[in-house]
Amino acid sequence: MADDLLVIIPTRGRPQAVPEIVKAWDDTGASADLLFAVDTDDPELAAYKKHAAELKGDGRVRFTFGKRRRLCGTLNQQAVKAAKTYRYLAFLGDDHRPRLAAMPWDARIRECLSGGPGIVYGNDLLMGEQMPTAVAMTSDIVETLSYMAPPALVHLCLDLVWLDWGRGTGRITYLPDMVIEHLHPAAQKAQMDAGYEEANSPEQVSSDSAAYYDYRDNGGLEADLVKLRKLVEEAA
Repeated sequence: MADDLLVIIPTRGRPQAVPEIVKAWDDTGASADLLFAVDTDDPELAAYKKHAAELKGDGRVRFTFGKRRRLCGTLNQQAVKAAKTYRYLAFLGDDHRPRLAAMPWDARIRECLSGGPGIVYGNDLLMGEQMPTAVAMTSDIVETLSYMAPPALVHLCLDLVWLDWGRGTGRITYLPDMVIEHLHPAAQKAQMDAGYEEANSPEQVSSDSAAYYDYRDNGGLEADLVKLRKLVEEAA
């Protein structure tokens, strides 16, 4: 293992994001390992494979190619696997870009999470403190729950769950000066594409919202908080 922090980026239909994200790593002096999780049925698969071949010599960067599981399913699959070997795990969308700061953003994550189980997020210049659209956590959280987000979710509301976990355990930190910019159409920083249209369709909004409220209000969240509070107590 080259690093103790792995950043997982499920990506689909946006191979152009790969060199942009790698450049953001270079520009910010990040040493965190970077995993691009690509679907084998992606229409842009050839372009992703070309980037993978070009980046083969970069020890920080890896690609995984697998069956389509949508964002939450892909993130969970890779996070559970990586939790065995990494101390910290992070999620970025393929439309997030870390920005230069006085201290590298990945070093801030390690520093913030070094005190035990917890969650940290920065400023995405869109939702700010309201929502961790990109997030990092200690891998023992994933090991304890066997997922990084509830499997009933598909694409949306993961950030609401991360807030619930963090607040429910008193172990969440917002770093306003750690900028991980969200280049989203809602911020007029990206054009609508098939990925955004699918993820933000009325059907997806309705389905993920219902799944989130069911998790929050019908025992799922409380069961997870019991496990996480025990984890925090045992680490103290």
